[in-house]
Amino acid sequence: QVQLVESGGGSVQPGGSLRLSCIASGISVSTNTIAWYRRGPGLDRELVATIANDGRSSVEDSVKGRFTISRNNARNTVYLEMNNLKPEDTAVYYCNAPFWDKQYWGQGTQVTVSS
Repeated sequence: QVQLVESGGGSVQPGGSLRLSCIASGISVSTNTIAWYRRGPGLDRELVATIANDGRSSVEDSVKGRFTISRNNARNTVYLEMNNLKPEDTAVYYCNAPFWDKQYWGQGTQVTVSS
C-alpha cells in the first residue's frame, strides 16, 4: 500500500520560508519520481517541482530561485524548501508519486502567505 503524508504547512508573512515534507511508505523515494503540486484558491492544480529517481530535480518557472526540492533516502522523505514566499504561493500543496499505472497523492498541507 503506497501512502504519502505531507506536513510542514502553515501561515507565514510575505518573504517568509517554510519546508514541506512528504514521507513515503510502500515505495522508495530513491527509485521513484516524486513531485509536488499545488492548488490555489479557485485555481487548477499545478506542478511545482519534481525529483526523479536518478536525483535530477526541476522546478517550475513560477517558483524558480525560491523553491528547492530534495530528498533524504534514509528517511524515505522528499522535501520542498520554500523561500521568499509570496501571497500567490497560497495553496494546498500535495505530494505525488506515479507508481506502475497509478497516481498516488497525499492528503495535502495548507500554505497561507499573507500579511
